[in-house]
Amino acid sequence: MRKEYYLLLIFLLLLIYIFIPSPNIEEKKDEISEKRAIFISYIELGNNLRGKDEDTMKKTINNMLDNIKNYGFNMVILQVRSFSDAIYYSDIFPSSRSVVNKEGDKLPFDILKYFIKKAHNKKLELHAWINPYRISNTVDTSLISPSNKAYEWLNTKEVAIIPDEGIYYNPASSLVLDLILEGIEEIIKNYDVDGIHFDDYFYPNSTSIDSIEYKEAKDINNNLSLKDYRLSVISSLIRETYKLIKSYDKDILFGISPDGNIDNNYNSNYVDTKLFATKKGYVDYLMPQVYYGFLNSVKPFEDTVKEWNSLITNGIQLIPALAFYKTGNIDNYAKEGINEWVEYNNIIAREVMLSRSLSNYKGFAIFRYDSIFGDNLNETAFMEKENLKTILASS
Repeated sequence: MRKEYYLLLIFLLLLIYIFIPSPNIEEKKDEISEKRAIFISYIELGNNLRGKDEDTMKKTINNMLDNIKNYGFNMVILQVRSFSDAIYYSDIFPSSRSVVNKEGDKLPFDILKYFIKKAHNKKLELHAWINPYRISNTVDTSLISPSNKAYEWLNTKEVAIIPDEGIYYNPASSLVLDLILEGIEEIIKNYDVDGIHFDDYFYPNSTSIDSIEYKEAKDINNNLSLKDYRLSVISSLIRETYKLIKSYDKDILFGISPDGNIDNNYNSNYVDTKLFATKKGYVDYLMPQVYYGFLNSVKPFEDTVKEWNSLITNGIQLIPALAFYKTGNIDNYAKEGINEWVEYNNIIAREVMLSRSLSNYKGFAIFRYDSIFGDNLNETAFMEKENLKTILASS
């Protein structure tokens, strides 16, 4: 009797194993897949969409996403707000000059919504890329729409006009922080994005943009350096953004793409990447712009990407961003490696292969769409494109 009981139990367990799949199978599959991301910047949007009618714009978007999918990418980082503007229907920001002729003109359709729909149909993730502080890359205030909050704040401490750099929001302003968070909330509530993404445009090159707030902080702590103050400002932005996103939907990812040179993040952009890589509650992934070749004598790729990997102790993902735009071109900042991108056509492919061996590696990103799918690729870039595709197809 006992033997028959055990046989029946084994039979029932076998039936359960065969006919009742684990609910986590697809989730686990997604968790271990390699992120293969590509940036679509405001430059691509302007080159490919601006000035076209709605039908042509939609066909162009379809073609761009087809190129991305067919090549082997699975993640799009779309610049939805590059200059205190929007490529989507927003009650907060005016329409973007990247897709309309004049900031504030009526959008022909909700471009972000269309991108998301078509990307998801193709099983592509779509992350909304935002520049939180940049208002304009020129000092011409006439380009700013009167409906832009930046226009209202001209000649106040909330906005700074910086010669030879552009117009920026003051990162230390509490009103600016509220505006940024309100804009992010608008996106995550109204659009089915898979992530929110910041790049490396944080503090602009200004010694005085936050002078009022820094003085107030110094009155409380006289030993507070400007560097430490600014690091705390950006860390607050990152922490509050992460908190907001996760309070709405824990599955929406938040990541940043800081300067590949870690020292620059501390001395110029004031981004505490070591904090984000070691403490919980800031980001889901780091996507450092490791825009260097192997022969770069200032920041060689292998040493630099390994340095980034070694920073991470809190379980977040490392997704190196790679400089496809350099293929076939002189790299004037690489010293002895100045001609590397001209002489070799397999640098990006080799960088992906090396990165895959890193303990925190989750994928890679290519900057940017036109550099790999544009109409005027040089011979080196064409071969680099083929070499990269080969390793993607074989993995």
